[in-house]
Amino acid sequence: MRRQYKGIPINTSKNTHEKVFSLLPQNKAITVLDIPSGAGAFTQRLKDKGYTNVISVDVVNGLQIDHDRFMLGNMNERLPYDDNTVDAVVCIDGIEHINRQFDFVKEVNRILKPQGVFIVSTPNISSLHSRFRWLLTGHHNKCKVPLNEQHPDPSHHIGMLSYPEMRYLLHSNNFKIDTIATNRIKPVAWVYAPLVPLAYLTTKLVYSSEEKDPGQQNRNKEIIAELYATPILFGETMIVRAQKLV
Repeated sequence: MRRQYKGIPINTSKNTHEKVFSLLPQNKAITVLDIPSGAGAFTQRLKDKGYTNVISVDVVNGLQIDHDRFMLGNMNERLPYDDNTVDAVVCIDGIEHINRQFDFVKEVNRILKPQGVFIVSTPNISSLHSRFRWLLTGHHNKCKVPLNEQHPDPSHHIGMLSYPEMRYLLHSNNFKIDTIATNRIKPVAWVYAPLVPLAYLTTKLVYSSEEKDPGQQNRNKEIIAELYATPILFGETMIVRAQKLV
């Protein structure tokens, strides 16, 4: 059965909306941009929880709620908002669908106020479950078969991101990740726990042998600690919160 919030379709995995909501600033007067807003389930959740300044943006208006602050916007293009005017941007399972991810993150940085919050969720291809599927089939979890090249569709996962790629995308565009989370850990994910020591030691060895720059070596120590944190190793959806730097 398709998941819903008060009858509004939710196009993401279980508990993702709840976890993303928990990472938002608690000041209900802030301006929150929900992109892509889809049918409006997360927008409605924000309104129900008392957030009074919620803006919904999507490439088409598919809202199934009563909400007068919708703006057309393409995540591959300039966002329809002024510089330094938004307190928080929420992108739930949208970034893997676009081909200009760096441009999108730069646009988010442009419209956010200094120290504004950017929360992103995307299928977690850095989980051991997904890595093992890739080893056996050449396809990650949540993208298990080839995309239909004869019928490109906005729903296609054309830009799946590993955790190191997500960090690079954000940190190279004036953001700093401060929280790494997941929506849930399915029981089957723990089956891969015995692989952790081998995967960790192999990754650490490769990082140590391939990187000669001392500064990046220190950053790689942070990355490996984050990459082998429980939410990334075993979580279904990768959820990160990043803050815009001054």
